[in-house]
Amino acid sequence: MGCSMHAIEVTALSKSFGARRALDSVSLQLRPGEMVALIGASGSGKSTLLRHLSGFVAGDASSGELRVMGQLVQSQGRIASNIRSVRAQIGFVFQQFNLVGRMSLLNNVLTGQLHRIPLHRSLLQWFTRSERAAGLQALAEVGIDDYAFQRASTLSGGQQQRAAIARALVQGAKVVLADEPIASLDPESSRKVMDMLARVNREHGCTVLVSLHQVDVALRYCQRVVAMREGRVVYDGPSSALNPAFL
Repeated sequence: MGCSMHAIEVTALSKSFGARRALDSVSLQLRPGEMVALIGASGSGKSTLLRHLSGFVAGDASSGELRVMGQLVQSQGRIASNIRSVRAQIGFVFQQFNLVGRMSLLNNVLTGQLHRIPLHRSLLQWFTRSERAAGLQALAEVGIDDYAFQRASTLSGGQQQRAAIARALVQGAKVVLADEPIASLDPESSRKVMDMLARVNREHGCTVLVSLHQVDVALRYCQRVVAMREGRVVYDGPSSALNPAFL
């Protein structure tokens, strides 16, 4: 099957940190529009894999390649020369939100458009009326537009995480990578964040790969689960068939 048929395609990706093998010949394919849970214990390789998918980190020189929406992210340990344009299609939701606390929630969300606007406007945080309208619409979609002009640091963790999802919407991301997005949230905030990711997947057609510790959450929201252990994929299949022995 050609790479154009996959939203994400990883082929024999490996990454070592000294003597430790963080990723061990990982291969994985996601179809456009899937919402897939990536589960495993701490140190299993989940976050490392997500960082490679976004082109933040290069794999070992001898390892394979990685593509998103058919475009090369990296191959043989080298990041693609056009990685900035590839990243424009990838929204990343970090565990610790990755918002600028002193900036308004709206301006944080509008940074999702930086790849489309001139450098001088991005440095001045100068956004057009239509760009601001798109940011407010995204905040409304995740239910926090009432807080648009508050500093991000004044909001709860769950609200900040929903803002990170709104940022991916403004970006126009085709693929959303969420790295432990509910790890530091209370149960109600966790539910709202997962509901938002499911809605982005369902209504915007985004491919969502979400890393989770909570197996019950993975089973509730995702029909497909990929389980990792010691840098390897040990299960890839329907959530309904997942055996705890794989973890």
